[in-house]
Amino acid sequence: MDRYVVAGIDASPESRAAAHWAAREALRRGMRLRLLHAWQLHPRPAANVPMDMTERGWARQMLKEASDSVRAAHPGLEVVEQQVQASPAAALLEAGERAELLVLGSRGLSGVAGFLLGSVSARVVARSPRPVVLVRAGESVTDEHFPVPGGVSPDEIPEIPYRDVVLGLDTSQPCDELIEFAFETARRCCAALRVIHTFTVPPGYATADRVAPPPGPELLAEHEHAVVATLRPWCEKFPEVAVTKTVVEGRAATELTRAASGSALVVVGRRIRDSRLGPRTGPVTHAVLHHAGCPVAVVPHV
Repeated sequence: MDRYVVAGIDASPESRAAAHWAAREALRRGMRLRLLHAWQLHPRPAANVPMDMTERGWARQMLKEASDSVRAAHPGLEVVEQQVQASPAAALLEAGERAELLVLGSRGLSGVAGFLLGSVSARVVARSPRPVVLVRAGESVTDEHFPVPGGVSPDEIPEIPYRDVVLGLDTSQPCDELIEFAFETARRCCAALRVIHTFTVPPGYATADRVAPPPGPELLAEHEHAVVATLRPWCEKFPEVAVTKTVVEGRAATELTRAASGSALVVVGRRIRDSRLGPRTGPVTHAVLHHAGCPVAVVPHV
């Protein structure tokens, strides 16, 4: 079976960063990398198309430049170029049905940490049958590793430790696909896995003046026990992965966004279910996608 990672390519610096992130991930997985650019013929060429080029020629040049850049940085990687005349979202979703992973670029929020989801990335994240990773412009191999003195690149010293992989865990509805993705990613990178579980204080804990006291030790212990029980079989399956568990009362999106700072990747889930408004990412995943300061993997699950 042909196994590969797909990266969506356009003229943006975000997609260039996504292509290089996807290249590193393809090498870690021992797979090929497919660079996909989809374009549509318009009555008038887009403003970014040079005057002396057709849209097809501009698309071909854009894809070649991205491919050349990836090949130069990762000479041992097999890279396949694919150019299609179709809607970008539709082309990516079709490619995602056969890929192991989709990687897309996404704009940062006004120069601060986080993402700004365009129509293409939002549609792909909400509908993709495979995991999707969003990468911001400027993301590089250096951001995946802990800093070293002297500005030495991780490419020069491969044993530089990889930053933590962060997993958001809901013990009330644990998902095997989501947990396995996080453990597998941490194992491939020789990274630690940091598991975040949040809970809210039941209404019965509120006092007469509507001020809720800190959760009692019994409530905290109950959630900690649930986290340990949920992760036990996975820790046994992946004994090489160092796991730390954070159980705290609060909002999941807030805690995951905070944990994303200084991490290599945040892993969140998306339930495969349609509403009257169409496929949705869910409020926690939506918030993390917009505010996380590192790449975010969205794993679909039932």
